[in-house]
Amino acid sequence: MMENAKRNTVWDTMDNLRQYLPVAVLLVLVIISSLLSKNFLTVQNIFNLLRQNAGTVIVSMGMLLVILTGGIDLSVGSVAAFSSVLFATLLDNRQAAALPLPLALLLTLLGSLAFGALCGYLVAYKKMAAFVVTLAAMTAARGVAYMISHAKTIPITNEVVNVFSKGNVLKVPYSVILALLIFLCVAFVLRFTSYGRFVQAIGSNENAVRLSGIRTSMFVLSVYVVSSLLCTFGGIVESRTGVGDARVCEGLELDAIAACVIGGASLSGGKGTALNTLMGVLILGLIGNIMALKKVAPYPQQVIKGVIIIAAVLLQGKRNKD
Repeated sequence: MMENAKRNTVWDTMDNLRQYLPVAVLLVLVIISSLLSKNFLTVQNIFNLLRQNAGTVIVSMGMLLVILTGGIDLSVGSVAAFSSVLFATLLDNRQAAALPLPLALLLTLLGSLAFGALCGYLVAYKKMAAFVVTLAAMTAARGVAYMISHAKTIPITNEVVNVFSKGNVLKVPYSVILALLIFLCVAFVLRFTSYGRFVQAIGSNENAVRLSGIRTSMFVLSVYVVSSLLCTFGGIVESRTGVGDARVCEGLELDAIAACVIGGASLSGGKGTALNTLMGVLILGLIGNIMALKKVAPYPQQVIKGVIIIAAVLLQGKRNKD
């Protein structure tokens, strides 16, 4: 029995250490990148790296909630593009019907919410496969974005929005501050609230949670709604050039899923943290950044990203087997 107790203690210690693996990987990459390029650790480059990945951080937090329930949301990139176009259209002062900023933001949030609510309802109450439902929403949302914009970019002329996209506080971009606040909110919810515990429990064993008297369908619906609402902010942040564009955020859903997986989230649900998901985003962003600094073509980045995802999944499988 003493040997079994020691063995269990060793495994528990190793499992706890694995939880911090994404942080360790990020630190190693930072060291390697600083050695490869003298421009990497400059203030300008670091803030450029953070600004470029702010939208991915925001969307990945919503994706994490969905994945924790055992689902998947392939529509996030398209909903973010839809939000970008709708927001720019509602603010377009070239039209007589241009709306004030608060009302435009509210209507954009409601538009995104409609996609999330529909997906969540079909998954939670009609028991349709999340992959199929969100794949359909991905196609539909991108199509609506093209219909609204007529496949053209729409300039955002609102001064407040332009200041947000280009301004900073003590050199920290507003978009980075927004991403940090959303990350902290999601981390707090998952760690300290009953809602967060129920979301994770549903992914681990939904039947057990349902038998305990919890309305699991309502929680599953809610994570898709939250994911879509965060896509609104992600889409606005991704429109860094000051235009609404139906082509933005292409592939963002894959980056968000990859960030969650690299951060240790289980695609079967129940496992994952906001901190490790943030580390996953930064790992992907850092790889792209250093390759850009070294003037490497963008195509090898996709290969490296695929290798990292496979390695992360293999590591998860080994952890579960242990």
